[in-house]
Amino acid sequence: MIRLCRSVLIISCFVLFGIGAFVIGFLIFPYIAITKSGIDRKFAYADVIHRVWKWFKDILQKIGLIKINIENEDGLKNLSSKIIVASHPSFIDIVVLIGLIPRATCFAKKETLKNPFFRNIVKSIYIINDIDLDELKADTDKFLKEGFNIIIFPSGTRTKAGEDFKMHKGPAAIAMNSDAEIVPIKITADYPFLQKGQPIYDVGDKTINYNIEVKSLIIPSEYLNMTEIKARKAISEKIKEMII
Repeated sequence: MIRLCRSVLIISCFVLFGIGAFVIGFLIFPYIAITKSGIDRKFAYADVIHRVWKWFKDILQKIGLIKINIENEDGLKNLSSKIIVASHPSFIDIVVLIGLIPRATCFAKKETLKNPFFRNIVKSIYIINDIDLDELKADTDKFLKEGFNIIIFPSGTRTKAGEDFKMHKGPAAIAMNSDAEIVPIKITADYPFLQKGQPIYDVGDKTINYNIEVKSLIIPSEYLNMTEIKARKAISEKIKEMII
């Protein structure tokens, strides 16, 4: 019975999430578009998403679906122009991180623009990743110089414990291009939670401990004594070591 109730709760939460996305994309963002311009408009978009997803994150905790435990929470305070590189075990990782980190953006697939609920949100504030590396570097450099934080999952997709972790070198290349510091984050849970291939209603029969471990900064300028290829490889290996 407890498991059934928790299943109903998580499904209800995602219905609420979808409704919220619709309201943001078709009411709030259009209003911002006609009342603000330039960087103020982009900041307003990011601030709305941050507050709403923080609220959604808090709801998940208040109804007992998850409990978010953060180790070294001070490492998430006053972040600006940082690259946040995290492991990606759960569907809600990006929601939780943006709910914790102000003025954050992330990568989105081009297919997301076809989703009527999220299309206006994605094209307003997120970075489409289906582009070549030089264009991606230029886009991310612009966001970082404007003061945004960029959240990246270097695996590119959700991964399970024990699964082979394929580390993309994109985060290292972007960090070196912009000389932006990297904040590595390891995310784990004590019960498989919204993993790849897992039914949305499978949330167990007790509160899930969702753990966020904020690691020490990786500073690209410390690798300037290496060639670009070696530095990119060394930074990627350091990221992998910290988040898996």
